[in-house]
Amino acid sequence: MNIEAITHYVQLSEKIATSGQPTERQFGDIARHGYKAVINLAMPDSAGAMDNESAIVTAHGLSYFHIPVPFDAPEKRHLAVFIKLMAALESEQVWVHCAKNYRVSAFMFHYQQWVGELSAQEAQSILYTGWRPDKVWQTFLAIDLNDI
Repeated sequence: MNIEAITHYVQLSEKIATSGQPTERQFGDIARHGYKAVINLAMPDSAGAMDNESAIVTAHGLSYFHIPVPFDAPEKRHLAVFIKLMAALESEQVWVHCAKNYRVSAFMFHYQQWVGELSAQEAQSILYTGWRPDKVWQTFLAIDLNDI
């Protein structure tokens, strides 16, 4: 029941944790740690993706939300949906994942600024340290939140 063993796990706050793709057993661990919702930003064909992830997650009593974000083509609309969803879930403990926690890191970079918790420089530090965003993701990270 060690959620810290989940691939690229990062505890961002008391209510938000992020990671790469959890296993079926790890979704149970996530539920036992008090999380109430899972947001998946990975594509259905991402490495390690589960065909039945929604059923697995909901069987553990968690709400499940899937915003498929192509790794080579993230868009403002994906970010807008994500921010609205996070706002709707603000009172819940939320687990956000993708394949390796790279997409999630970029989305959380924006979210942390949107809710006013962090400056751009502080939010930059939450980007997963093992990832070097390419030009596509650098462009995504430069999105002006006033434009979404």
